Amino acid sequence: MDTPSRCVRICSKSYLMLENGKVFLTGGDLPALDGARVDFRCDPDFHLAGVSRSTCSQGQWSSPKPHCQGVGGWGGGWPGGQACQPAVEMALEDVNSRRDILPDYELKLIHHDSQCDPGQATKYLYELLYNDPIKIILMPGCSSVSTLVAEAARMWNLIVLSYGSSSPALSNRQRFPTFFRTHPSATLHNPTRVKLFEKWGWKKIATIQQTTEVFTSTLDDLEERVKEAGIEITFRQSFFSDPAVPVKNLKRQDARIIVGLFYETEARKVFCEVYKERLFGKKYVWFLIGWYADNWFKTYDPSINCTVDEMTEAVEGHITTEIVMLNPANTRSISNMTSQEFVEKLTKRLKRHPEETGGFQEAPLAYDAIWALALALNKTSGGGGHAGVRLEDFNYNNQTITDQIYRAMNSSSFEGVSGHVVFDASGSRMAWTLIEQLQGGSYKKIGYYDSTKDDLSWSKTDKWIGGSPPADQTLVIKTFRFLSQKLFISVSVLSSLGIVLAVVCLSFNIYNSHVRYIQNSQPTLNNLTAVGCSLALAAVFPLGLDGYHIGRNQFPFVCQARLWLLGLGFSLGYGSMFTKIWWVHTVFTKKEEKKEWRKTLEPWKLYATVGLLVGTDLLTLAVWQIVDPLHRTIETFAKEEPKEDIDVSILPPVSQPVYDLLSWTALRGGSGVAGRSSGSEEGTRQSCIFYGYKGLLLLLGIFLAYETKSVSTEKINDHRAVGMAIYNVAVLCLITAPVTMILSSQQDAAFAFASLAIVFSSYITLVVLFVPKMRRLITRGEWQSEAQDTMKTGSSTNNHEEEKSRLLEKENRELEKIIAEV
Repeated sequence: MDTPSRCVRICSKSYLMLENGKVFLTGGDLPALDGARVDFRCDPDFHLAGVSRSTCSQGQWSSPKPHCQGVGGWGGGWPGGQACQPAVEMALEDVNSRRDILPDYELKLIHHDSQCDPGQATKYLYELLYNDPIKIILMPGCSSVSTLVAEAARMWNLIVLSYGSSSPALSNRQRFPTFFRTHPSATLHNPTRVKLFEKWGWKKIATIQQTTEVFTSTLDDLEERVKEAGIEITFRQSFFSDPAVPVKNLKRQDARIIVGLFYETEARKVFCEVYKERLFGKKYVWFLIGWYADNWFKTYDPSINCTVDEMTEAVEGHITTEIVMLNPANTRSISNMTSQEFVEKLTKRLKRHPEETGGFQEAPLAYDAIWALALALNKTSGGGGHAGVRLEDFNYNNQTITDQIYRAMNSSSFEGVSGHVVFDASGSRMAWTLIEQLQGGSYKKIGYYDSTKDDLSWSKTDKWIGGSPPADQTLVIKTFRFLSQKLFISVSVLSSLGIVLAVVCLSFNIYNSHVRYIQNSQPTLNNLTAVGCSLALAAVFPLGLDGYHIGRNQFPFVCQARLWLLGLGFSLGYGSMFTKIWWVHTVFTKKEEKKEWRKTLEPWKLYATVGLLVGTDLLTLAVWQIVDPLHRTIETFAKEEPKEDIDVSILPPVSQPVYDLLSWTALRGGSGVAGRSSGSEEGTRQSCIFYGYKGLLLLLGIFLAYETKSVSTEKINDHRAVGMAIYNVAVLCLITAPVTMILSSQQDAAFAFASLAIVFSSYITLVVLFVPKMRRLITRGEWQSEAQDTMKTGSSTNNHEEEKSRLLEKENRELEKIIAEV
C-alpha cells in the first residue's frame, strides 16, 4: 500500500550557504527537513562568528546563522578588515592601472590574519620577513599590532604605514622612527571631548577603558587636557575582558558623564552590563569611539546575554567623536573619484550591508594609505621626472632606499577620498572631528570640530531623553524641613487651654486660701506648681518655632526662651511637688524620731527647699548662657529621593536647635530644658550634668512617693495626689526622652512627642492636684468660716483620727503636769 502524501515544513535554505566558508548537512537530504543538522566551517584567514551547529525543528533552525569574519589587519577586537580589505584591493587595482604611477612595477598585497593579537602578529611578521619575496613596506591595522611591528621594523629598515592605528603612543618618533598612519591619533578625539564638556557645562566625568596601550595613552592625554580646562575625572575604571565589576563601580559612584574607550566587541559586553545596571537614560551620557560599525550594538554576539532590544535601549542617546574619514566635499581625488563614488563602488564589493560591516568608516583611510604608499614609492623610483633608485635593489640592509622612501612619505600631500592627506612631524594624519549622536537607533551628525582653529560647527540637532543635557552629578537641593503647621496649631491650642486651666486653678487656690482644707494642702506650693505648669505650657510655642516662622537673627532669642521657660517650669512645677513629698517622707515616716518635727513643720522650710531647687536651676542656666549660649546650627540628614521624576536628591537640613534637641525636654513631662550648645565639649558636659541632675530628681521623687503612699497627715493633706502626679510625670519623661532622641531627624514626630509630653504631664498635674479640691468644696459646700471648715474637714477619717490624737496628747501633757505637782 502506498504511503499517503503529506505536506511538511522545511527550514530556510539560506543556512545551506556560508560566505567565506562551507556548510556540511547531515541527518537528511535537500531540502532541509525536521532533524537535519548543519555544521559551519570557515575558510583560512576567517573565523566563525556565531554557533557552529544548528538543527532544523518544525521549520525553524535552532540558532541564528553565523558568519565568517576576516580578521587581523582584518578583525579580532576590531573587525575593520571586513571593509578595509576590499578598499585596499580597489586601491591596488586603481594604482596598478595608472601608467603614470610606478609604470615598471606592480603592487601586490600579502596579508595575514593576526586577529589584533600581538602574539599572532609576531609569528606572521617573522614569516613575512624570512620568506621571499622581500617586502618593501608593512601595513598593520590595529594599534596593538602596529606598536609591535613599528618598533621592530627599524631593525629591518622597513617603513610602516597603518590605516587603522589610533594609539597616541605611536606618535613617539624616537620609539617608532619609520611609522606613518593615515588614521589620525586617538588624542585628536580629546580636544573635541573637552570642548563638548565645556559646551554643556560638565565639570565632573568618569572613564572606563579596555586595558590596552592605545586606550591607556589616550586616557592619560585626556586627563591632562581636562585638568587644564578645570574639569575633574572623578572615577577611572579599567578592565581586561570582563567589564561587569567596573560598570557596577560606575553605578555605585554615581557617574553621569562617562567616556568609554574600548574596541567594538568589548563595547557590546560593556553595554550589556550597562543595561543590567540601568546606567543609561536621561541621567547619563556616554562618549564612545566613532569608528564602530553603525549597527555594532545589533550584531549577534554569543559572548553576551542581552537581546538586541535591550542593547538598543542601553546605547540610545550616546555621543561619538569620530575622525572625519570621508571627504565631505564632493571633489575629485587623486584617483579621479569623488568620496560618494568611492562609497558606491565599495558598497558593491561588500558582501553585506555597510552598517553591518566592520571598518566601513575606516575604508577611505585604507584606500588612501595605498595611494600614499604608491606615490611615495613612485617618487623614490624616479617617477614624475625625479631622479630615483631601483626599488628592486631594496633589501633589509639598505637604509639608503629606506631613507628616500621615508622622505617621500613625509612630504606626501594629495587629495584623497578621505580628504587632504598630509602627515605631521610624528607621522600622524591631521583631520577634523565629526560629532554624532545615536537618535532612534541611528547615528545623526550634530557637529564638527577643528582643533587646530578651536572651531566648533554646531548643527543644533542634538536630542536628549530628558529634554536637555543631564547634570554631571546628582543635583542636591537643600530643602529645610519645617514643622507641620496643622500639628503646631493643634498643640498650641492644647497648650493655650492648659494655660487657661492653670490660671483657673491658681485663681481658685488663691481665692480659697482661707479655707482650712486648702490651707492644709500648702496652697503656696500648689500655686508654684500651677505657675510652673503654665511656664512649661508656654514653652511649647517657642518649641515649635522654626525657620518657617522666624528669621535667622531671631533664633538666639527663641533658643533662650525655650531654655528659660522649660528650666523654670521644671524647677517651680516639679520642685514644689518634690518638696512636699520630701518633707512628708522626712517628718512622718519615722514616728518616734520625728515627733517634735511634726509639731514644728514651719512653712518656711518648704519654701526654702523650693527656693534651693529654683536657685540651683537659675544659677546653672545663667552660667550656661554666659559660658556657652545656645545658637542656631544646621543639621544635615540623609539624602532623599524626590517624589517627582527629576534628577535631583533632596538634602533636608533642619535649623537647630529644633527637634533633635528635645532629648530631655520631657524630664518635667515636657518641662525640661530643650536645646543644645554650639556643639562644644563644654556644652556637652553641661548637657550631661543637667540630664543627670533632672533624672535623679525624677527617680528620687518616684522613690519618695512610693515610700509615703500609706502616710496620713493633716499638715500636707494632698501628698497622695502629689505622688500620683509624680508617677505620671516620671513615666511620660522616661518614655519621651529616648523616643525624641531616636526621632530627632523626623521633626513632626519629635515635636509631637515632646510637646504632647509637656501638655499631658501639665494637664495631669493640674487635674490631680486641683480638681479634687474644687469638687470637695463645691459638693460639700465647704466655703464657710474656719470653725465650720474645721468641723467639716474633721469628718474625714484621717483628719478625725489626727484630731483625736492631738486631744489625747494634750490630755497626757496635762496629766503629766498634775502628777509632777503631786
